[in-house]
Amino acid sequence: MKAWLLDRIGDGVDSLRLAEIPDPTPAADEAIVSVEYAALNPADRYLAEGQYPAKPALPHILGRDGIGTIEAVGTNVTQFKPGDRAVILRSEIGVNRAGTFATKVAVPVESLVPPPPGWTDEQSAGAALVYLTAYQAITQWNDLPPASVVLITGASGGVGVASTQLAAAMGHLPVALSRSDRKRATLETLGANIALDPEDAEWPAQLKSSLTGRKVDLAIDNIGGPLFNDVLGTLGYHGRISVVGRLAGPVPQFNTASLFFRRIKIGGVAVGTYTAVQSRAAWEKIVGILGRAGAKPQVDSTFAFDQLKEAFARLEQGPMGKVLLTLR
Repeated sequence: MKAWLLDRIGDGVDSLRLAEIPDPTPAADEAIVSVEYAALNPADRYLAEGQYPAKPALPHILGRDGIGTIEAVGTNVTQFKPGDRAVILRSEIGVNRAGTFATKVAVPVESLVPPPPGWTDEQSAGAALVYLTAYQAITQWNDLPPASVVLITGASGGVGVASTQLAAAMGHLPVALSRSDRKRATLETLGANIALDPEDAEWPAQLKSSLTGRKVDLAIDNIGGPLFNDVLGTLGYHGRISVVGRLAGPVPQFNTASLFFRRIKIGGVAVGTYTAVQSRAAWEKIVGILGRAGAKPQVDSTFAFDQLKEAFARLEQGPMGKVLLTLR
C-alpha cells in the first residue's frame, strides 16, 4: 500500500515521504479500513515537530480521522463485515499507531462507527476529532449554566467551527473570534450570535456593548498567545476557560492574580483521555445534537493524496472548516 511516512520525530511535516509499504493485517479485534478520505489536524503537525506526547514506532504514519470501507476483519469481530462503511473515532490511530495518511489502516473496531445519516463522506471523514474536542470543551464544566455566553477563539478552524455549531445547538450563545470578514459572516450563518475581529483592539469593548451587561461564561481557546489575556478579561464571576490549542504560542506575562477575585477556572481539553466507550457515547450525543439543529460539518478543501504537503500548507493558512485528503 501507499503511505506518507515520518522517519524522525522533530523533522516536521515537510519531511514526510510517500512510499510503498506492506499492507496491514487485522488483529483479532481489528478491522482493515480502505481509506477514502482522511482529515488533517494541527495535532498531526505538532506530533511531527515533537510537540506532542507520543512515541510511535518509526517510520510513523500520521492521520487521526478518516472514512472508508472495511476490507477485512479479525477473528473476534462480529459488529462489522467486509464492505461496511466506517468512520474512525479518536483513538491511538495516528498517534502511537499507524494513521490514515495511507491507503489502508488497521483500526480497533471499538473505535469505528457508521457514518451519520445524511452526511457526505467528506463531512464524516473530518468530524470525529474536532467535534469530540469541542464537546469535551463545553461539557467538562458541570456547573455551566443554560444559555451561557461561550466565546470561541480561532472560530473558523476545525474545533472552532465545531464549538460554534455545538454551542448554538445546545442552547448557548456563541461569540466567534476570527480575523476574516468573510469567515465571520459564515460563522454567523453557523450559529454565532456575535462575530468579532480579534485584531481590532476595540473587540473587548464591542463585545461588552453587545452583551448589554452580561459577561462571558465560558471561553474555548484554540489560540493562546497574547490573546489569552484579553479573553480572560471578558469572563464574569465563575468564568471558565477550556484550553484546546496554542497556535499563537505561550501566553506572555500571565498574571495568576487575574484569576482570584472572579474565581476563574482554567481546564485543559484532551480527547485522548476519553476511553473508547466514552468516545462512542459522546459521538452519539454529538450526532443527535447536530441532527436536531440541522447542522453539519464544514469542509474547507480537499486535496489529492499526493498533495499532502500542499494540504498542510492550506491548514497553516487558516481554513474555514476541515482540510481533507482524498484517496478515491
